[in-house]
Amino acid sequence: MHARFSTLCFLLAGITRAQTGVTNPISEDCGPSVVCINKYANVLPYHFFRRLSTADVPSTFGDITYGNGTRLNDVKSADFLVFDKERGLELLGSKPSYEFMFKVPEVVHEAPVYVASQNKLYLSQLTPGYLPQLVVDLNQDPPKLSEYLSNPPVYAPNGGTFHNGKIVWGASGGNGSIGGSEQRLGLRTVDPKTNKSTTLVNNYFGYYFNTIDDVAVHPKTGDIWFTDPDYSWWNSLTDTAPQLPTASYRYNATSGAVFVVDDSITQPNGIAFNPEGTLVYISDTGAGRNTVDPKFGQHKNTFNSSVGHRTIYTFDLSEDGTRATNKRPVYLSPEYVPDGLKVAANGYILTGNGRGVDVLDSFGQLLLTVQTNYTVQNFAWTGPELKTLWLMGAGGISRVEWDLAGQELK
Repeated sequence: MHARFSTLCFLLAGITRAQTGVTNPISEDCGPSVVCINKYANVLPYHFFRRLSTADVPSTFGDITYGNGTRLNDVKSADFLVFDKERGLELLGSKPSYEFMFKVPEVVHEAPVYVASQNKLYLSQLTPGYLPQLVVDLNQDPPKLSEYLSNPPVYAPNGGTFHNGKIVWGASGGNGSIGGSEQRLGLRTVDPKTNKSTTLVNNYFGYYFNTIDDVAVHPKTGDIWFTDPDYSWWNSLTDTAPQLPTASYRYNATSGAVFVVDDSITQPNGIAFNPEGTLVYISDTGAGRNTVDPKFGQHKNTFNSSVGHRTIYTFDLSEDGTRATNKRPVYLSPEYVPDGLKVAANGYILTGNGRGVDVLDSFGQLLLTVQTNYTVQNFAWTGPELKTLWLMGAGGISRVEWDLAGQELK
């Protein structure tokens, strides 16, 4: 009897050791440089491992290893990763393409604004000195990248959009001697016809803003919403320490009034509206932390993906488009932090997320990822149908052709 019991225990132990439900295959070829991930790879073979992102090297899905160190080499090298096969492949269309266009310095490249009347894409480069900006002339074949300056120059634009025939830039830097004059953080417009820039607002009741990271215009009211984390002081973009808590604001051009719309997010960063103007999305990049080194007294920007926030939140907007309520998380970034944020014409959400751009439906389900070999900070749609997406970041500018159109900005 004792021997039978021992044999039964041995057999049961063997059964419990066997892994069940493993996704097989984890990935498969879905077209030229397109790889589909089956069932979101939700059951990986043991032992699997994925390293955490760092400030210098974001972790990607292709970094996962499993079994005896097996690597997802096809995933790592693909331009497009499709997680929802039906919708993802539809968005890519029959001939999707990814092309690395320009090598640029290993610094932040931000604030892309497409001016359709000129067929040019304006963007910033946050290099030492923070001037000049850049412009991509899309009328030439191949497109040409050159330097650009408005008059007076806008210091360190970190967010941008197009509205009423003008570029709207959020200037994230300021001090007392920029080109011989004083400039402070604020909302600026640039007329692309004349290159003349104008300041819309540069203070909140006499206090300096912290950063002005990203901007978006409500599609119905025309109010400019912007996020204000506290990165600029820590990154030496301004000579004044933060005077305000991190928050997001709404600027009404008619009255000149600035309203706080949320102060619950650790580091509010990207901001975007759905086409109907009934929802606003704001990303929290609080995983990037600002600290002071106690030994040397130096400012440091560190990154901890296991502790800090790296989440996109959705808010409902009031009928008149002035108030944001009912905050809830819609996406926890698996890569790095959700930096640049845009909403497509069909309501899908796009975010610059480490080494690429993630495409989500309005509920936060990841549909596909565009993979790059550099960290993407922001992106913008261009072209007559707004189906060309330009990506820019630390070290590169690239171009995607697909069937996902952006919203027309007027």
